[in-house]
Amino acid sequence: MSISLGLSLQVDYNRKVGTPEKLYDVIIIGSGPAGLSAAIYSIRFGLSTLVISGFNWGGQLMTTTVVENYPGFPEGINGPDLMRRMLNQAARFGVEFVDYNAEKLEIENNRFRVFAGGAWYKGLSVIIATGARYRELGLDSEKRLLGRGVSYCAVCDGYFFKDGVVAVVGGGDTALTDALYLSEIAKKIYIIHRRGEFRASEALVNEVMKRNNIEVLWNRVVVDILGDEKVESLKLLNKETGEEEVIEVDGVFIAIGHVPNSDLVKNLVELTPNGYIKTTDFVKTSVPGIFAAGDVMDPKYQQAVTAAGFGVMAAIEAKHYIDSLRSE
Repeated sequence: MSISLGLSLQVDYNRKVGTPEKLYDVIIIGSGPAGLSAAIYSIRFGLSTLVISGFNWGGQLMTTTVVENYPGFPEGINGPDLMRRMLNQAARFGVEFVDYNAEKLEIENNRFRVFAGGAWYKGLSVIIATGARYRELGLDSEKRLLGRGVSYCAVCDGYFFKDGVVAVVGGGDTALTDALYLSEIAKKIYIIHRRGEFRASEALVNEVMKRNNIEVLWNRVVVDILGDEKVESLKLLNKETGEEEVIEVDGVFIAIGHVPNSDLVKNLVELTPNGYIKTTDFVKTSVPGIFAAGDVMDPKYQQAVTAAGFGVMAAIEAKHYIDSLRSE
């Protein structure tokens, strides 16, 4: 079977398709590093495994160019290629797939039912690995100019602004890391932060302050992104003076955090105040038999390698859970 990812990348593998009549040991919802790592371990444990991958499988790495911090790839690897390898590995071991979004998750007679693609799929356990999405500013112009100067991924799109002027919105570790990365590419970088001090680590703050081509605009918020066909400038509100100002930029990188994709289980398992799935023993949710892995439960690290690790933990805990059911 061949799937086009819309990224000039073809994935070819022999793949089993999930069937609604079957009772699976493990149903994994999500197909990023957490979900596919869980699938690889689960199927290797001898557990029948179904991955409900979603329409757009692969997670945030599908929009990443070179990944240089994933162990085992000293020269780096493209994000989509890394995910293709994980998917092929899971498929080779016999994991089954459903290429639809999970719409409902219910508990029935101590078993779980997941509705996707017009059918219900049954399982003894579930691993939620639905990840997180970029937090948006909420501006109409942000959506209109997405891909035309508006970006959420400096590593992905920074090269397009070589020797240009760009802005990074945010004041945490991600924003400062993006600014430092862009300072090696762009001529000038503005960091736009709504507060008077950063929330990032001291090491990052110190490094940012050393860069001659980075300027911090404190106590500002972006009220509009200006430009017809592409980003041309930003309209900012100075929170201290109440005045508006316009700065000319070629692009803007929004780095104000993530929103966990936890809507599927918001009325089923306990969540944190920020909407992440609350876990104990790393990956156990408040409902026995439902486990969580990756960015949907991890507001702190949010790395591909840590997501993969959580996926492995979830698979191991699912194995213990299923073993306990069969010993009753």
